Amino acid sequence: MDPRSLDSFWDVPLADVLSALDATPSGLTDAQARDRLQRLGPNLTAPPKQFRAFTEFLRFFANPLVLILLVASVVSYVTGGRVEALIIVIIVVVSVVLNFYQVFQAQRAVEDLRRQVALAASVKRDGVFREVPVAELVPGDVITLSAGSLVPADARLLEENDLHVREAALTGESLPLEKDAADLEPGPHGLSDALNSVFMGTSVQSGIATAVVVRTGAATQYGHIAGSLAQHEPKTEFDRGIERFGFLLMRVIMVLVVFVLVVNLAFHRPMLDSLLFALALAVGLTPELLPVVLTVTLSQGAKRMARKKVIVKQLAAIENFGSIEILCSDKTGTLTLGEVTLQRSVDVRLNDSDAVLE
Repeated sequence: MDPRSLDSFWDVPLADVLSALDATPSGLTDAQARDRLQRLGPNLTAPPKQFRAFTEFLRFFANPLVLILLVASVVSYVTGGRVEALIIVIIVVVSVVLNFYQVFQAQRAVEDLRRQVALAASVKRDGVFREVPVAELVPGDVITLSAGSLVPADARLLEENDLHVREAALTGESLPLEKDAADLEPGPHGLSDALNSVFMGTSVQSGIATAVVVRTGAATQYGHIAGSLAQHEPKTEFDRGIERFGFLLMRVIMVLVVFVLVVNLAFHRPMLDSLLFALALAVGLTPELLPVVLTVTLSQGAKRMARKKVIVKQLAAIENFGSIEILCSDKTGTLTLGEVTLQRSVDVRLNDSDAVLE
């Protein structure tokens, strides 16, 4: 049976879970682990995205402002303004190169950081516990957990001793849950009631345990969440604003060009002269330096954040964070202390008043 078909495995008796996984409390052999790794894939919530430099570089040209400038450079060249056309192209290239360089540097820093924090798990293979990269875990592996451990996969407990696990990343519960390896009472149980199981992305606060891996990678509860978030990367408000401005500028330029052309023709001006004048007007209305100004400004912000050891993967993120006025979060115990603290008691006039507490 495919281990990923075990739905709500915490409700299934341990003996049936082991049978479905074709596993034992003694763990797997190296040969079994290699075969399952080949069939089921690595224990990754999502396959790492390949950074394609050329594709990423071209992506920066798919911007309304950049497209307007490129069209303006072509028009300038056709109408004889070769120097102006060259200047516009240089401005566009400088803007795109600066954007690409920032993204490339951030991507390289992220990859270096990912390699430095590569995790390993204590796994029983061929009857002996050894350190194995988390990505190589497979269903049926027997792992050990202790205080401070990050749970590397969804697993069913075999044995435990005073095991307490923080599951705030999955359930939002700030207090650690006490786990028990015994089978649950009959009946469906939710994730927060799965006391005989541990899940990827959670951490062990205290105690020790051994567990058999049931789900890995995208099949884990954490993987489901990561997968849903990775399906569509929405555009930021800053990107949408730039796009709206670019399209507005395009419409204004087109209307003005047509209007000027019609007016000139109405006054019986030569057709070619009228067209050249309208195109020159379009070039003049184009904000050639705007992309460079935006890129340089955001790059300076990225450099300032880099001094604070913050990696900026997308320049637009700086503007988005700067626009935040109120940040609401219910992650009590993760972003906050999980405690209510009274700082002041005031009356209706905002004066300190102990009477409010009575």
